[in-house]
Parts: sequence; structure tokens; C-alpha cells
Amino acid sequence: MHLTESTDEARDGAGLARSDDLAAALLTDEARRDPYPFYARMRREDPVHRSAQGIWYLTRYADVEAALGDLRFSNDRDRMTRAYTALGGDLKAFSRLTDRLGRVMSNTDPPDHARLRRLANRAFTARRVESLRGRVQEIVDRLIDEAVAAGPTMDLIEAVASPLPLSVVCELFGIPPEDLPRVKTWFRRFGRLSEDIDKSEAAIAGYEEYLAGLVRRRRAEPGDDLISALVATQAQDDRLTDSELLSTCFVLITAGDETTTHLIGNGMLALLRHPGQLARLRADPALIRPAVEELARYDTPTQAIVRVVAEDLTIGGRRLREGELVYLFLAATNRDPERFQDPDALDLTRSDGRPLSFGHGPHFCLGGPLAKLQAEVAVGTLVRRLPHLRPADGAVLDWRPNPLQRRLTALPLTHRP
Repeated sequence: MHLTESTDEARDGAGLARSDDLAAALLTDEARRDPYPFYARMRREDPVHRSAQGIWYLTRYADVEAALGDLRFSNDRDRMTRAYTALGGDLKAFSRLTDRLGRVMSNTDPPDHARLRRLANRAFTARRVESLRGRVQEIVDRLIDEAVAAGPTMDLIEAVASPLPLSVVCELFGIPPEDLPRVKTWFRRFGRLSEDIDKSEAAIAGYEEYLAGLVRRRRAEPGDDLISALVATQAQDDRLTDSELLSTCFVLITAGDETTTHLIGNGMLALLRHPGQLARLRADPALIRPAVEELARYDTPTQAIVRVVAEDLTIGGRRLREGELVYLFLAATNRDPERFQDPDALDLTRSDGRPLSFGHGPHFCLGGPLAKLQAEVAVGTLVRRLPHLRPADGAVLDWRPNPLQRRLTALPLTHRP
């Protein structure tokens, strides 16, 4: 009845001692299963760590929070491209994708970032997001009904967590239901960038052409959707260029898909591994909002985000040079004992700090409220409707091999007594 790991029995992190490079240790199977003991050691021994590859790893809450609000840690596309290209090897391929996407909120610094974000905020409002709650509930109920009708077991990722955000975002942006299969194929390709860069670029090209067609139709016949709202901003003073409009649509539609999927998957796994907390949520459904915040802290899908040093600076007694890459480990900060009491414990009533799961500062995740709303509805409904939900007998867990993300390949569960 227990979920087992896909490799040898998990250890407590002692194997880390075999590596002189703490960053290299994060690429091991042991760290893929459970990276948190590795983060703890990095925080203790070398919290501003420079890898053998020349990338900086920051793991303390105070350092990462400061870096997220410091413009000397740049998110600019051109700086990022130069930094990845300078490293050589396979990382050059990612600079091709960054360059292709163009200048959008997620890869610019102020003042361009502030202008683009202000325009997107006019369309992506809190009221618009909250207005989706009822529709999200309908989609979640339908997905659960279909999963239960299909048999006594389900892969929660495939049955609920993956189709939900795609369905919601397509509704938000006015993508017709009949186009969902095609859009889903593109999205799945985006999630496997490292497997085949040429296929990923081909998928991006097809998706961009599709979005351009939607934008043309919304200009001719506006509707009550986000693409129409973004098109309307072009008539205002700080107008989006056609290229910026298309890239903004691309980022807003795509960015929350995998993150939301694995916020739900990681969160449900954490609850199943902590039956006392699951029972507490089941007894008090009103806990769902702080529960999702805590689940995002405990095992966030976005383990780290990337910045580039824009000018020489000192942090934690180490000198970082212009042009160097920096990995800001949000997941490590969320378990920092200097910020959270008993940080390795899951506590749905926790109130001792704000996790950095959705970032901080000017690049704070615009889609965070929508991701959390979907997780609230999905997790809350699963807990309420499926009281016998538990790991399927003999189920095996496997995590995708990307140290910057924490994503299950599947989560096999049974819902029958």
C-alpha cells in the first residue's frame, strides 16, 4: 500500500559526502528522490556555492529573498542567452529557445518589464481569476467522475492534475474546446525541452502560428477572454507591439500548465504521506487555502529559478562576477530553519512565514493566484469526494530528472475501500 521509489531504497543524504561538488550531488538519483537533505547541507556548509561548471547556487531564505528584489540579479533575455552560451555544451540549446521567445515579462528587466507587466495586469485581474472558481469546480468534478468510472485506480497526474490547468487556461483565453487536443500536444512537447530541442522548436513554431490566428480573430471579433483584453490594451498609451502581444499570450497561456499540475500532484502526495494532516483537512475544509500555501512551501514544483549577475556584487562573503549564472533555490529557502520553525514538518496551520514558492519582488509569479485557486479546488474536492484515496498497491514513484523542477511522472492511487 506504500508508494515505493523507482531506484534503490532512499537514504538520509549521507551519500552526499562522496561528492566534493555539492551542486553535482543534486544530479544524483538520491537527490532526485529527495533533494531536501542536500539543500540542508548546502545551507549549512556552503550557502553561496559555486559549482564546478561556474554556476552559483543560493539556498538561504535571506539571500534568495534579497536577490529576487535586487536588479543586479538580472532576468534579461540577452544576458541569459550570453551566459548560457558561454557555458557551452548542451546548455547552448536553451539559449536558442530563450532567443526565439522574444522579449516578454519573464525575460526582461525594468523598465521594459514594468511596462509589459502593467499591461498584462490590466487583463489578468484578481476578479477575473476568482470568477473562474465555479467553472474550475465543474471541470474538477467532471475529471474525478471520469476517473472513478474508469476503474478502482487512477494516475492522478494523468486523470486530474494535468488536464485541469490546460482546460482552465484555454477557457480563460478563449481557446475553442475542439482545439484542446492540438494545444495539449504542443504543451507536452514544451515540457520535454531537454529531450529533443528541434521538436520543441517545431512545436513552439506551430503554437505561435496558432496564437497569431487567434489574435487576428479577436481583433475582428472581440470576446470576454484574456486575448481580447490584451488586444484592447494596444489602444492605450503604453501599447503592446504585435510581437510583444503574441509573446505575452504565449507566456501567460503556457507558464502555469506544468507548475499547476505538479502543485496538485506534489501536494496530494504530501497529504497522503502525512495522514494526520490529511485528516485535519478532511475535518475542516475551510483550511484549504492555508493548506495549499503550506503544500507549495513543503514541496514546490519550481525548485529553483535562474538569474544572471548584471554587475559585480558580494553576497554571503562571496564575489559574484558580471555575466555569471545564479540558481536561486526556492525549495531550499522554504525549508530554511532560520525562517521557518520545524521546516521539514508539514503543518497546514503554519503561520510563521511567507514561502518563496511563487517568487518575490518585480517578477513575482503573475499566475500564482490562478495556480493556487486550481489547487484549492482540486485538492479540496479530492479530499472531500474520495475519502478512501490512498496509494495503489505496488505503486512506484519516479521523478523527472531536472534539479530545477520537482515533478512526478505519475501518481498511482486507488479510491475504493
